[in-house]
Amino acid sequence: MPKNKKQSPKPNSKQLKWLKRGLDQAGGKLPLFDEYGKHYDVRMIQACMDHGWAEPWFSNALKPDWIVCKLTTKGRDFCHSDSRSSSPSSTRT
Repeated sequence: MPKNKKQSPKPNSKQLKWLKRGLDQAGGKLPLFDEYGKHYDVRMIQACMDHGWAEPWFSNALKPDWIVCKLTTKGRDFCHSDSRSSSPSSTRT
């Protein structure tokens, strides 16, 4: 990543949506495809790895260009903190 590019301290909405999909998967496995069957952009995946929110899990011998990732503790923490901050608060009437 270029040094002059400012890095965000937290995931953007697309990154967070992708990371959250790993919360319910065994070992925190992150999906290769979105809900429409489109392959996730490798730049988004790489950015998440660069920030430490995801890490490579294993190499796919059949598709070596696919990056199979899993959530890191840091990524899981962001997902859980976002869930708490975006959950509806109870209101009194």
